[in-house]
Amino acid sequence: MQGIAIRRRSLLRLSGVGVAGAAVAAASGGCAADSGPQPTASTAPGRSTALGGRPAVLVAYFSRAGWNYHNGGRRFLRTGNTQRLADMIGELIGCDVHRIEAADPYSDDYDETVARNVREQNADARPAIANPLPSVDRYTTVLLASGIWNVRAPMIMSTFAEGYDFTGKTVHPITTYAMSGLGTTERDYAASCRGATVATGLAVRGEEVDAAGPTVQTWLKQNNLISS
Repeated sequence: MQGIAIRRRSLLRLSGVGVAGAAVAAASGGCAADSGPQPTASTAPGRSTALGGRPAVLVAYFSRAGWNYHNGGRRFLRTGNTQRLADMIGELIGCDVHRIEAADPYSDDYDETVARNVREQNADARPAIANPLPSVDRYTTVLLASGIWNVRAPMIMSTFAEGYDFTGKTVHPITTYAMSGLGTTERDYAASCRGATVATGLAVRGEEVDAAGPTVQTWLKQNNLISS
């Protein structure tokens, strides 16, 4: 099992994923330390250092950088839209943020990622995760964040969701998107997050992530994730 990327947000850093087009409407479109074993901090560029702890809320997100859909064209993102949104939420809540990493990383090339996503959706695939969490037991609320690829979350989000027992937990879908809003995430997570209550989701257009702070804060307050 590789490094567990749970991070305490000390900085508001921005990045995420969005793939849209021919067959993929993408996102253009995430604590005090205890005495137990501490998670391993991520050392990849553009990520903040982690501190372990036992917060009630987890932001778990998948994000892809590289060439992304942007206002009908393409734009190269050094960090993707969903990561930027997840980092923003993590900073506002002060919670743990876990980046879901693919064991077989997705290409920076837009068309190659579109084609791979089509294959994975058609096969109902479950792409392997490089850095799985041991459990989500200590969290009462889990925010599952990703882009929307061809109307649904990337299939690796199903891999994550099906890997844990969510009994008694509240799950909020969060998406960055080009055209499809939350897509089918509410229905999909209701089926794949065993025992969870799937609550109100948040969808942010990928091109508007950087200006979404007020919208995000309002949504967090409405769902009792931050104080008014």
